[in-house]
Amino acid sequence: MAENRQDEESQAAEIRAGQTALGIELGSTNIKAVLVGKDCRTLASASYGWENQLEDGIWTYDLEQVWAGIQTCFTDIKAQVSAQYHAPLKEIGSIGVSAMMHGYLPFASDGRQLVSFRTWRNNITGEAADVLTDVFSFNIPQRWSVAHLYQAILNGEPSVREIDYLTTLAGYVHWKLSGERVLGIGDASGMFPIDEQSGTYDAARVRQFDALPRVKEQPWNLLDILPRVLRAGEAAGHLTEQGAHLLDLSGQLEPGALMAPPEGDAGTGMVSTNAVRKRTGNISVGTSAFSMNVLDAPLRRVHRDIDVVTTPSGAPVAMVHANNCTSDLNAWVKLFGEFAAAIGHPLDGGALYGTLLGASQQADADAGGLLNYSCLSGENITEVESGRPLFVRTPHSRMNLANFMRTQLYGCFAPLKIGMDILVEEEGVETDVIIAQGGLFKTPVVAQQALADCLGLPISVMKTAGEGGPWGMAVLAVYAKWHADEDLADFLDTTVFSDPECVTLEPAEAGRRGAQAYLEAYRKGLAVERGAAVIPDYA
Repeated sequence: MAENRQDEESQAAEIRAGQTALGIELGSTNIKAVLVGKDCRTLASASYGWENQLEDGIWTYDLEQVWAGIQTCFTDIKAQVSAQYHAPLKEIGSIGVSAMMHGYLPFASDGRQLVSFRTWRNNITGEAADVLTDVFSFNIPQRWSVAHLYQAILNGEPSVREIDYLTTLAGYVHWKLSGERVLGIGDASGMFPIDEQSGTYDAARVRQFDALPRVKEQPWNLLDILPRVLRAGEAAGHLTEQGAHLLDLSGQLEPGALMAPPEGDAGTGMVSTNAVRKRTGNISVGTSAFSMNVLDAPLRRVHRDIDVVTTPSGAPVAMVHANNCTSDLNAWVKLFGEFAAAIGHPLDGGALYGTLLGASQQADADAGGLLNYSCLSGENITEVESGRPLFVRTPHSRMNLANFMRTQLYGCFAPLKIGMDILVEEEGVETDVIIAQGGLFKTPVVAQQALADCLGLPISVMKTAGEGGPWGMAVLAVYAKWHADEDLADFLDTTVFSDPECVTLEPAEAGRRGAQAYLEAYRKGLAVERGAAVIPDYA
């Protein structure tokens, strides 16, 4: 007890001295904030739920809700700090912002938002992505910012001529807090291809883009409107007085905090799993799912389902991104929760997920012949154009709760597995360790074992698996403030993960065979999922 009190007194002194870092992450279903000390231990955390909306065929978020969420989180963190440490949160040493990567967020010279935010989830840039991939000889996915920009040009959207600044969601929040039009290199690599040596946008491909006939008609050049690129550890400005008031409506927060380069959620996922060295990899599971494999050699050829992005320090990464993962699972869990409440036995979220996911451990290894396509939106990897979640069974499938929950898990991971097969089987990419993170792993073992069986690879989960991006962003803010003279990978090894709590599960032989059988049936049934696009969407 005395040791705990002494520890809290030390942390309270850090808070009063402003020796803390704040990480903010705008994820697809939650806006989260984490306050840490110089040792990267969490002092307080908060969350605000939000959801994207499908408006006029575009998946989007209202930017007013961005600030409502951030302000709610900061108010909650202040209250926690005051209650636990009896210290006011008036000064913060460093701040970092991260968010969903990619997308299209353009602004005019007077600061007006020109069109609604087009998120990574939209599959509406196929023509542009194909043209740019061919011109660059480099894979340009539909969700990348340059694909959205070029598609808007091809569509003749009048707002394109007004663009003064094009950024990502993290870049937008950072801009409003600091006044700086910058972006971390990992997030920037989801806007336009990056040159590892120069640490900025690939100059030859910039020239190729500017030389396209329809682009030459615009009143700007590409570099005029993109954020300046920074590597992890570089100073990205300071919290302005206006930014401090945006964070803290009470007006008590002082300006001046160092701002770390804003990053994408893929980059913060790599940091929070200590996967920034070459031959390391991580998998992040949430509304979408993606694997990040830090390359020790270039890919041999262009793959439309493999993105080449970077770590926050600029090393090349092969990224497999699936647009869909847990959204359909979450919808089914919510349905079961409504049933439990209706019969007078309501369960909180943790108990509900634990019970339902736990049931899958009694399932047949192949999920009893049940199939689930978790496509709330279109899916590039499986060539599904429209979001139509679909559950399928045959007359002889073994329909029970255990198999139903097993097929939900396999359905979450199947698109990722199809993309990973390209990376492993066609490119021969090897990783020394793969660490998974995301809220799904808060329930011990179940999802982790299903993922290991699906991928046929050992999967490690750290104790911090549920912390994820906002904590990873706070770690990057600590790095920028107090450790920028160190190599990022060395800093993570020696300061943050010197003694990590980690559990590794190998694929179970029966589970691996069952998952293979499931995936074979899943691939055959994709024609049914694609055909479901004829069903009208009544949104």
